[in-house]
Amino acid sequence: MMTHVITTIVSDPDIRGGKPVIAGTSMRVIDVVLTHTTGDKLSAEEIAAHYGLSLGDVHAALAYYFQNQAQMDAEMQQEREDLETLLIALEGQGKLIRFESD
Repeated sequence: MMTHVITTIVSDPDIRGGKPVIAGTSMRVIDVVLTHTTGDKLSAEEIAAHYGLSLGDVHAALAYYFQNQAQMDAEMQQEREDLETLLIALEGQGKLIRFESD
């Protein structure tokens, strides 16, 4: 029986703060997931073509996310909260102006 180990997703403290990325790139797993599930909701094939990835890379990123969904969702929520805190601080310093959309 042959066993295959997929090493497509890696974490390195020197790349994107140690967040899981597609090996050989700086493309975070979460960026693939968000591109697939929010905004433009690109298909795996569209993500691969747009970012110069293989279809296997995209599917590996999506599989990694679903295998670690609770942890990654918590990290995404923390990133959103950190960003909002930063935006509020910048706004308070007069370095950010928010435009409201209708």
